[in-house]
Amino acid sequence: MNSIVGKIFVWLPAAVLLATVPLARAQQPTKTPRIGFLTPASRAAVSARTDAFRQRLRELMYVEGRNILIEFRYAQGKLDHLAGFASELVLLKVDVIVTGGSASTRAAKEATVTIPIVMTQDPDPVGNGFVASLARPGGNITGLSNLVADLSGKRLELLKEIVPNLSRAAVLGFSTEPGNPQALREAERTAGGLGVKLQYLDVLDPKNIETAFRAASKGRAEAVLVLAGSIFNAHRILLAELAVRSRLPAMYINPTYVEDGGLMSYGASITDLYRRAAVYVDKILKGTRPSDLPVEQPTKFELVINLKAAKQIGLTIPPNVLARADRVIR
Repeated sequence: MNSIVGKIFVWLPAAVLLATVPLARAQQPTKTPRIGFLTPASRAAVSARTDAFRQRLRELMYVEGRNILIEFRYAQGKLDHLAGFASELVLLKVDVIVTGGSASTRAAKEATVTIPIVMTQDPDPVGNGFVASLARPGGNITGLSNLVADLSGKRLELLKEIVPNLSRAAVLGFSTEPGNPQALREAERTAGGLGVKLQYLDVLDPKNIETAFRAASKGRAEAVLVLAGSIFNAHRILLAELAVRSRLPAMYINPTYVEDGGLMSYGASITDLYRRAAVYVDKILKGTRPSDLPVEQPTKFELVINLKAAKQIGLTIPPNVLARADRVIR
């Protein structure tokens, strides 16, 4: 009898222990997904975009600090910092890296071939070597294209509408910016049909911005077309001030320039692209491979006009152009 009781006491703790193992495993906290966010701009420059991204994540039931974490890295316009930030995100073992432009996408691509990368806005994902094709990306990169290069001709057409006698326009470019050679070709193609002569001015350093405006005035430019470039994005207020000082109507690639005093912008809705990037993140976190997610193109475009800037340079925006504006800043 005693031996039987002894065996019961021996087996009872073991049985309890075995019964509680699955329960303990079930109660272990799951790993909180971590997103790396890499951008060449400053926090302030992209605040509206990151707000849109975060808002869409919330709509998809992600709450920062609870079931998702976001590691932001802002290069403040210093492109040479992107590689180091990309390496930091890889060392943190983030689950996805979201990139704010071609330069940051390239830095992330060079840092990892395994962590999924979501582009928020790239002018030419195939040409830049990020994906094999838009329909079948083929690697660890997917996301959205912004068509910024393809729209430079349309931007020049709008400049011609607000300056009917436009015959000479300066183009401020950043030759190392992916997509700008294509943007310049599109502008040149349109310029030929409009009878406008273009003066290309390469701006590779912030100190060259003022020099470029002096060259534009000396070349008798009657308007300015500003292409994409992290230098331009980081110095939007300076661009607006120099345009007013030179009394030159200027066209930009997105509304942040207009909000900071620029005259006019036309392009894909950047905030919409960032919202849609959150959907890519959601699908990847739920198990979809980047290679199975086609690269999408913009579906929403916007024309934004700053009437205060127009008044400062003595320009009257034609009513037919004003009527087409998605947003007017007064």
